[in-house]
Amino acid sequence: MIRQPRRQGEYPDREIDCQEAMEPGFQAIVDCMLDAGWTRGEIMCSLRRLIAADNMAQKENAKLATELAFMRAMVRAGRHL
Repeated sequence: MIRQPRRQGEYPDREIDCQEAMEPGFQAIVDCMLDAGWTRGEIMCSLRRLIAADNMAQKENAKLATELAFMRAMVRAGRHL
């Protein structure tokens, strides 16, 4: 079972607690992948690619949010695009 955060809201070690809670789940996934015949190298490469894809998506989302904020500010200022 996955542990819940020590407390609600933000606190300094919340991300570390999340990593620790996630670790058994990732280990179970890796074990299942190994049982299915995938190699450790293939699994690690796939995990790295998933992380890279997530990082890229976050950057693109941030860029889009910035552009939308700029457009909204222009409209509020009466300067239509």
